[in-house]
Amino acid sequence: MAKENNNQVSYEAKDIYVLEGLDPVRRRPGMYIGSTGTDGLHHLIWEVVDNSIDEAMAGFATQIEIVLFPKNRVRVADNGRGIPVDTHKQTKKSALETVMTTLHAGGKFGGQSYKVAGGLHGVGVSVVNALSKWLKAEVHRDGVIYYQEYERGKIKGKVSKNGSTKSTGTVITFEPDTEIFKAVGFDPERILTHLREQAYLTKGIIIRIIDLRDSKKAEIVNFGDVKDLFLSDVADISAYSYSLHFEGGIISFIKYLNNQSEPYHENIFYTNQEAQDIVVEAAFQYTDEIQTKELSFANNIHTGEGGMHLTGFRTALTRTLNDYARKNGYLKGNDENLIGEDVREGLTVIISVKLREPQFEGQTKAKLGNPEARTAVEAVSNVYIAEFLEKNPNDAKKIIEKLTLVQKARIAAKAARETVLRKGVLDGLTLPGKLADCSSADPAESELFIVEGDSAGGSAKQGRDRKFQAILPLRGKILNVEKARLDKMLAFQEIRILIIALGTAIAEEFSLDKLRYHKVIIMTDADVDGAHIRTLLLTLFYRHFLPLIERGYLYVAQPPLYRISRGKDIHYAYTEEEKRKIIKELQKAKAAKSKPSKVKNKEVDEAKPEAEDKIVGVNIQRYKGLGEMNPNQLWETTMNPEKRTLQQITVEDAAEADKIFEILMGSEVLPRKRFIQTHAKSVKNLDI
Repeated sequence: MAKENNNQVSYEAKDIYVLEGLDPVRRRPGMYIGSTGTDGLHHLIWEVVDNSIDEAMAGFATQIEIVLFPKNRVRVADNGRGIPVDTHKQTKKSALETVMTTLHAGGKFGGQSYKVAGGLHGVGVSVVNALSKWLKAEVHRDGVIYYQEYERGKIKGKVSKNGSTKSTGTVITFEPDTEIFKAVGFDPERILTHLREQAYLTKGIIIRIIDLRDSKKAEIVNFGDVKDLFLSDVADISAYSYSLHFEGGIISFIKYLNNQSEPYHENIFYTNQEAQDIVVEAAFQYTDEIQTKELSFANNIHTGEGGMHLTGFRTALTRTLNDYARKNGYLKGNDENLIGEDVREGLTVIISVKLREPQFEGQTKAKLGNPEARTAVEAVSNVYIAEFLEKNPNDAKKIIEKLTLVQKARIAAKAARETVLRKGVLDGLTLPGKLADCSSADPAESELFIVEGDSAGGSAKQGRDRKFQAILPLRGKILNVEKARLDKMLAFQEIRILIIALGTAIAEEFSLDKLRYHKVIIMTDADVDGAHIRTLLLTLFYRHFLPLIERGYLYVAQPPLYRISRGKDIHYAYTEEEKRKIIKELQKAKAAKSKPSKVKNKEVDEAKPEAEDKIVGVNIQRYKGLGEMNPNQLWETTMNPEKRTLQQITVEDAAEADKIFEILMGSEVLPRKRFIQTHAKSVKNLDI
């Protein structure tokens, strides 16, 4: 740090710090992997796998294997060409060492090694090396196994040989550095979801995920001793592995996304063409759903915020469907054209482009900015969607008939909105009488509790801090909006009241800037009915107020299940396990007090709680509803910001969340039945 001299801060050549090698990554890891939390931790795997996917997209790799070991070690192997090991002219070191220890070094930066390549930040495996406590790179190439080991990005020795091989490929084994990642724990479901996408997008690739963290099979590998490319070739570990292989590519992806919905037409649109040196792959199908599922990718990177490629497809789809509808008499004369909102209802679409120099926008790099991508996708889609409609007249008829019905419903819904959401209401001039508003006008400090029923609402109104806490009691269960259009939804009084209280309006009039509370808290009873109401509200927010969730404004309150008292000593238990722990502690205290000289510490520690009704002097109250709590108890346990626990609602994977909502809240009974049967054993507390 520069020293002060005569009240001046030194700023000379000696004060300029030069970070060498991979030091910048360790100093500012968030710049390279987004964060040092769960997302950043998993991004290490994505970076290594991206290199393997690049080999597959280039036509050299057919298999990728990801193995999770104890102690948070991960092994990623592919049967591609293997990282080069000859001397690099610029660095005078092995190309392997150069790739592993130098930022922005690799076949993706110029040259002809890769026509297209992924890698979200373009920094690759060197960043994984920098953020790993230990890493080993093995290369099967030219009949020889080469390897080099590293500690926190520093080489432990030169590139060496480790025997002969008949394979080609690369194996990267690493252990994340706990100095960088405070909580290290890989989520197999997250890994499976991400790699399933990659398998769909890379037609024909075989991706195996093997979880050996809790298995004795992990003993088959003494890290570094196995010379085989894939562990699945060493021993039978099929019981611990999950294979992903989709010959249908994104057509299979469409079927997967729609497996809980009823397709509206038989044939799935698909095209894979090249325009302006950009490969455009697209597939879509309409279902009987109201919601739209749009997934877009650039070089296999999920562009969650869309971008130019998605815009190009939307434009082409709307234009082509309108042209077909007019040409075939579905739209006549002065009939209003279908708009983007109409043609996207019930649409499931995947757009995947591959281009040389992707330009990503936004802090999360989730939006493609290349204008040429829009032109290429629009040109390809114009031609091949029109061709699809002409070749499949029955499908075309069903699609157009569905969309003209959607158009009529939209026009009716607009009229209903204009009736319900008058300008004065939208400006917040007529707040619902049921709302007990707070005195603060600052949304940043204001909270809205959505409470189940008038009884709980009464306790909440009396127990709240009036300055910043507003209470809105809702009567009964709101409408299931999963399959309800906006006009029907707005006819439901409790939903209208909630929209007006929030202040944001809805649909195209929605504005997050007008939200009156930056904490919207769902507070329902801890029973089956309460859970149902909570799910209905979450469905409403997910379908119609998604930006509110994405901004982190939606929460669920966590009221206690039990009040356990002994004299003036009062405890609240929020789970069954917590209740048992409190009872055990009370019994231990009772045993220690009654026999202080005879009871050994071990006996007290191992004391088992008696049956609840046999613990003399202990009163256990099970809260069936919030209305059973007096205002002081509700404030103390659930509403006081200094003591309460709130669960923040997030949407990490919209497609997967969408599937769960459809299963639980959709009209199909069989998927819901299967879901309940699968997860029934995990229910720990069920009121019947």
